[in-house]
Amino acid sequence: MTHTAGPGLQSAWTMTPAPYDDPVVQELLLGLHGEQRSMYGFADDPADTPVSQFVPPRGSFLLVQDEEGNALGCGGWWFLDAQTAEIKRMYVRPEARAQSLGREILLHLEAGAKLRGATSTQLETGVANTAALALYRAQGYMPITSYRPDRNPDVNRALRKDL
Repeated sequence: MTHTAGPGLQSAWTMTPAPYDDPVVQELLLGLHGEQRSMYGFADDPADTPVSQFVPPRGSFLLVQDEEGNALGCGGWWFLDAQTAEIKRMYVRPEARAQSLGREILLHLEAGAKLRGATSTQLETGVANTAALALYRAQGYMPITSYRPDRNPDVNRALRKDL
């Protein structure tokens, strides 16, 4: 899927499915991991996530690149149960932010999950990630009790949206 510059977007970009273990995806995930460690002092290691989680039809991973092929962002989803998809590893490089790219990734992830039968999506983010929290709330996500037993309620925020 190719998009050209529009309101809020400074350049053209493409969003395509990519394997979770693609080296370009992994480079983005290292950036995400580094930012999370800087914010909280710890973070889930993206390498601990099985590649198989994002394989269709039970999941998907998207890569966003600019017209020169530079990686701008990524994100994925997988089914938690028969009707609930979890949004995972959403990330936009700092230099590509404030252009609505995170919103576009989220909308495409939701649409892909809905096409595969999801009736709702859930996700987690950290309390210090105010931009992500604002994005998710603006897109209709509502706070829920954590669905992961090992999460710290002082740090993690779980959110849900009906599709």
